[in-house]
Amino acid sequence: MKKLREKIEELIYNNASNLEIAKTIKNNLKEYFESLNEVFKQSGGKDFLVSHTKYIDNIMQIIYLASIREAFGLFMPPKNSIPVSLVALGSYGREQLCIYSDIDIMIVYEDIEGFNTKPVIEKILYILWDTGLKIGHRVHTVNELFEVSKTDITIKTALLESRFIDGSKYVWTSTQNQLNNIRNFEPDVFIKLKLQEKENRYKNYELTMQPNIKDGIGGFRDANLVFWIGKVLYNVENIKQIPSSIITDEEYRNFRIALEFLFRIRAALHLVSHKKEDTLRLELIPDITSMLDYKNTNKDHVKLAQKTIHSLRTVHLYCDIWIDKMLNRDFYMQHIFKNRATMGNILDILLEEKSNDGLKTDHFILSALIECKKRPLISKSMIQKIKQIFYMKNSYPLVKTLYDSMTIGDIFPPFKKIIDLPQFDGYHKYTVDKHLIQCLYHLENIEDSEIRDIYESFSGDEKAMLKLATLLHDTGKGRNKDHSLVGALLFKSFAKKLLIDDELIKIGETVIAHHTLMSKTAQRQDIYNEKTILDFVSKLKNKKIIDMLFVLTYADMNGVENNVYNSFTANLLAALYANSIAALDNKELVDEASKRAKKEQILQKKDEFIHLDHNKQKKILSIPSNYLFLKYSPEVILDIAKMGFETSGNYSYKISNNKYLCIEIVRKTPLNLGYLLGKLTNLEIVNMDIFKIFDDLKYFKIEYNEKVMDDDIMLIKEIIADSFDLNKKINIAKPVILPKEIEFDCEHSQNYASMYLHTKNQKGLLAYVIEIFDDMSIDIASAKISTVKNRARDMFLIEKDGNFCNNIKLISKKLTQG
Repeated sequence: MKKLREKIEELIYNNASNLEIAKTIKNNLKEYFESLNEVFKQSGGKDFLVSHTKYIDNIMQIIYLASIREAFGLFMPPKNSIPVSLVALGSYGREQLCIYSDIDIMIVYEDIEGFNTKPVIEKILYILWDTGLKIGHRVHTVNELFEVSKTDITIKTALLESRFIDGSKYVWTSTQNQLNNIRNFEPDVFIKLKLQEKENRYKNYELTMQPNIKDGIGGFRDANLVFWIGKVLYNVENIKQIPSSIITDEEYRNFRIALEFLFRIRAALHLVSHKKEDTLRLELIPDITSMLDYKNTNKDHVKLAQKTIHSLRTVHLYCDIWIDKMLNRDFYMQHIFKNRATMGNILDILLEEKSNDGLKTDHFILSALIECKKRPLISKSMIQKIKQIFYMKNSYPLVKTLYDSMTIGDIFPPFKKIIDLPQFDGYHKYTVDKHLIQCLYHLENIEDSEIRDIYESFSGDEKAMLKLATLLHDTGKGRNKDHSLVGALLFKSFAKKLLIDDELIKIGETVIAHHTLMSKTAQRQDIYNEKTILDFVSKLKNKKIIDMLFVLTYADMNGVENNVYNSFTANLLAALYANSIAALDNKELVDEASKRAKKEQILQKKDEFIHLDHNKQKKILSIPSNYLFLKYSPEVILDIAKMGFETSGNYSYKISNNKYLCIEIVRKTPLNLGYLLGKLTNLEIVNMDIFKIFDDLKYFKIEYNEKVMDDDIMLIKEIIADSFDLNKKINIAKPVILPKEIEFDCEHSQNYASMYLHTKNQKGLLAYVIEIFDDMSIDIASAKISTVKNRARDMFLIEKDGNFCNNIKLISKKLTQG
């Protein structure tokens, strides 16, 4: 800076133009800004901003010197005699100027005849503009200041932060007198407007995972507000000067630690963005992490975001307490805290107040909660008080108070690992803990009438349990295991401590373990597909759990952010709910789906399944037949799937002839099954399975009770090939089937009808039945064919959209009469 002063002195001596002076300053600014990354490493926080402020002060002083030297030349009077002063405003005035923030200055002067003050002021501004600095400026006479301050709350605020840079100290003294008048003018009106301004800021800048650290909750504007109120009430020069009855040393220390970290974040934001940037956007976090000496890993990205949010909440908490103390000096509830407060008596007060939608939590409550945080909290009497929270009509205000005071993890231990924890999943807007608080709010303020009716149908114990489940359902996040399962375990453990009924705990566990199931099923799957519905219902078992999950899903989606739960998602969820309740009537199918789900879990742990690509895994799990999963082992299911994946033409088959003959066929084009079975009627079928698998493929497995000669294998291969000619026919002897041995059920399920055939086992029986189906173009979706004690026990599932249900009488006649 000394060299720059010398250069400017030389330029002035040589009568250089203002443009040359500005260019020299501009070059120095360029070098300075290029060096800031290294400077940041050495200081980083408030010291870095103070250093930057001092540098800009020096630039201002050099420009002021150049202007008055040019104006007066060799006859320049002392600076105090020139009635012009340079004054810093805003963050510049507070010595918190960030790198790319606007530099707000005010030029105050006395319009005295004999001094060409206005040309001097113009020279100052011209040079400033030519340097390229982003300047916000005001120019006033001393006598104008008071009236100007009354025109706009923003102007008054800026004037309260005035700081002398250079020029006449006589003018600055007069300015200070005016500033004191401004400070004392209608302080109550000023404070009221600033508090309204704060509420408006909070609406525009919520505390999300991309916080605005200047204007948002807990940002620098909150800290500034404490100073502004302190300034008009106590005429302090900084927050630390506010009386100790308002701000204790320990409170200030915690506040300063948080604020210092935010100063570092803001400076780093400006440096990595190369512009004014006050929002910690997700894409900037890796660069910010590197600048602040974290390791550039995902884990450290989370740590940085978590610490930023925690710091913002700390600043916000103390600012709220201090503002409340400064403005409410007739301290509400002071009599209650004559002695040292305990968490128990605080909860008693909150339970009484909040149950009646009581008064806004004041600073005594928040301060006492912070103080109690240092001492052991949980006891038997405390357990009962905590349990009572969830029996309140509205638990949210009390729980929100615990969240705001940053003591929620002490009251609800499952919260400890998710406090201020960001979730970078592209879906959630808030940190995990705040999301859970929002969910509780929406649970107690249900706007959807259908869901509200379901919630109101719950008993008091059920509502209390669901509130606790809602509050804890995501507490398993931030761990390596499935957060739903971890959350269910945390809920179970805590609910047991609260002595909640064991049956209700089981319901809560199930709801939490599957809390994402309903939204995923509704939005990602075909909710009118029977398999989808049965899979969904099989995991939940009964109507009560489905009801609970429906309500929790509503709260969970609303807790993400506005419009996640909308008319479209509401309709999807309502349809899934209605279809699921209807499916509960078919207990047999629900039991099948439940058993299948368990088999799927075993299958998904097999190495062969794990090594398949995701698309193939999805195809296997989408096979519609529950019976296939119930009958076969995971290994056999994988073999069938592999056969399907390897079928490149119209069909493929395998023949095994070890202990008995077994034919497996996977086909894409129709198979003349009646012909195939008819050609092999000399062999007795003991089992046949037919399943649709995936990609329009159907799997057939036909097992006989005997082995064939090796020479017959070639003949069987020819018969299989011929069976893909639908024109092939074969005469099959009509078996004896009685009408009472056939049972039709067109209400078997939503998508399938069934036919049961229990008759004497006869050669050609199955071939005859299949041939009738082929002739009537009835497509068998699945078949279970078995013979027990010479009795055929066959079951056929047929899709309802075919020719089956409309032709039952004809089918029966053909089967029994020929």
